[in-house]
Amino acid sequence: MRVAIAGSNGLACSIADAITTNTYHQIIILSRAPKPQLSAKGWQVVVVNYDQAHRQDLVFKLAGVSVVISVISGPAQIALIDAAAQAGVRRFAPAEFEGPAALRPQTDALDRGKRAALERLRYYQTQGMQYTSFVCGILYERFAPGGMYASQIGLRSGIGAEGDYLMHISQKKAQIPLGTNGQPAIISLTSAEDVGKFVAAAISLSQWPPELRMRGDRMNVSRLIQITEIVRGASFQKTQYNAQSMQSALQTAQTAQNIQQQLRVITMMATASGRFDFASPNLNALVDVTPTRFQAWLQKAWEDH
Repeated sequence: MRVAIAGSNGLACSIADAITTNTYHQIIILSRAPKPQLSAKGWQVVVVNYDQAHRQDLVFKLAGVSVVISVISGPAQIALIDAAAQAGVRRFAPAEFEGPAALRPQTDALDRGKRAALERLRYYQTQGMQYTSFVCGILYERFAPGGMYASQIGLRSGIGAEGDYLMHISQKKAQIPLGTNGQPAIISLTSAEDVGKFVAAAISLSQWPPELRMRGDRMNVSRLIQITEIVRGASFQKTQYNAQSMQSALQTAQTAQNIQQQLRVITMMATASGRFDFASPNLNALVDVTPTRFQAWLQKAWEDH
C-alpha cells in the first residue's frame, strides 16, 4: 500500500519511521521544499505546492496513493483533502493528534482549521473516502528538554517551547489547572514515537471509525508533576489555577497583547475543561503496540541533562 505523509516535522518523521520499520507499506513525504536529510534515509520526498493554482499537480502527485496522513493544518490541509478526494485516495487522517474533537468549543482559539477539515472529510466520506482522527492527548515531548520544538514538533503552534505547557522542568516550576470539581485536571498522554507506531499499525485495519484513540498514560496534573519531581530529584514551585485565576491571567495577557501568553493560558483552560482526556483508547485494543509509560519516557529524555 502506498502511504503519503503530508509534512516533514518531528511527528511526521515518527510516523514515517514507524511505517518503514514495522510495515511493508511504501511511503512518500509531501513537503513544500526539498528535504535532503529525509531523502538520505531512503524516503521519497515529493515537493508540492498547496496553492489553488497548483491543484492538478497535487492531484497528479497523489496518483496511486491509498492513504494520506496529514501533519499540516489550515488552508493547505483543505487543499490536500480536496486533491486526495479527486485522486481517489481511499483513506485520509487529518492533523488532529490531541484530544477528542467533540470536547472542543464551537469558538476555538486553538482550532487552526481543524473543524473545517473535519467538515470537508465528512462530506467526502459520503463519496467513499474513509477518514479517522487520531487522538493521542498530550504529547510527552512537551516535557522534553527544550519542549516540543526540540523534536521539531508544533513549530507553528506558538506554544511548543519548554515551559509553555504546565511545567518548565529546567526552572523547576509547574502550574496546576483545576477542573470544575476543584481537583487537578486529568490528561491523557502519548509519546510521538508511540503515536507513529499506533498510526502505522492502524493503516492495515479493515475499517476506520471516525476516531481512533491511543494512549500511553493517563493521570492528573499533580501526579504528572510528582513523577517529574521524582525523576529530577527536586521539588518544584507549584501554582494552582482555578477558573477565576485563569480568566484573570487571560485578561492580563489580552491587555498586554501578548499572543503567546494568551495561547498558554487558553491551553491551560482547555486542560482544566478536560479537553485532553478520554476514557476509552479504542486503538490500544485493536493493535499490537505496547506504549511507553510517561515516567520511563521522562527518565530517558532527561538522563543526560
